[in-house]
Amino acid sequence: MTDYPMGFTDVGAVAMLTNPDSGHGRARHSTERAMAAFRDCGVDVLTFQGRTTADSRRLAREAVESGRFDAIVVCGGDGMLNLVLQETAQRSVPVGVIPAGTGNDHAREYDLPRTSPEAAAEVIAAGFAVTTDLGRITDREGNSSWFDTVMTAGFDSLVSDRANRMTWPHGSARYNLAIAAEFANLRPLAFSMELRGRTPLPGEPGVVAGSSLELRGSAVLAAFGNTRTYGGGLPVCPYANHRDGLLDVTLVDPVSRIRFASCMTKIVKGTHVELPEVHSYRVRSAKVWVYGVDAYADGERMTALPVTVEAVPAAGRFIVPAP
Repeated sequence: MTDYPMGFTDVGAVAMLTNPDSGHGRARHSTERAMAAFRDCGVDVLTFQGRTTADSRRLAREAVESGRFDAIVVCGGDGMLNLVLQETAQRSVPVGVIPAGTGNDHAREYDLPRTSPEAAAEVIAAGFAVTTDLGRITDREGNSSWFDTVMTAGFDSLVSDRANRMTWPHGSARYNLAIAAEFANLRPLAFSMELRGRTPLPGEPGVVAGSSLELRGSAVLAAFGNTRTYGGGLPVCPYANHRDGLLDVTLVDPVSRIRFASCMTKIVKGTHVELPEVHSYRVRSAKVWVYGVDAYADGERMTALPVTVEAVPAAGRFIVPAP
């Protein structure tokens, strides 16, 4: 059985990575308010901000390797947290989050304060840390990257691709326009998957624990959840557990636009998994290929398919509210 230790750790100094553009500029104000709260709690703060993604990752790596900080703090969204995870996964230093992004699905999963940077800073200063699983994606060349929430390879990936290519409009309007465009272009996507190390879901008889399953066909959506939600609180994998060493897989068959719209309506409450065109699996890992789609996770493009995606037990350490 995997050991998932938890408990309090002394937090006297933190390094805080900021992204002033997160949350349509909200992170800039959140950073200032969090810094004041840390000072009130007697916590020393070093803030840093890279000029590029690579620069930010380098600074995060240097902060971790310096050994000077009791925690690495992210002031931003799930994408910025994803960057930091590349340097903190399977390391002892915990990660704290001041939620200041658009979706903040990590904050939702761990019940972090999402509207008060001061309250989030106080949670970090209190230092209650938990150990959790992380997802790991490995491409065909053997390069690996980590994620915290959900990996997608389908409709959602295409939406993110389109939004990233667009230069107008700005903010959430651009993402909504990308959704509308991909919905109008909805089409079946050829895929193949090998699901490995299966665990039976409740009400799923006949599944041999640890078995494999090969799937081939077409789908419109494929999601692999270490946690439950993506996209700002949509429970695409409503029963995922970040402390079970497994990924929950949600696969949606090709359907009409009207039927897919109905499915997406139900996803808000997590009841889409009851539909006959939605299939759920629980696995340790999966080899995934979907035609014409890249792998996205934590809202960020990770790599081209095919990939192997897996749950790595006890690879993450986060500061969260004490129970």
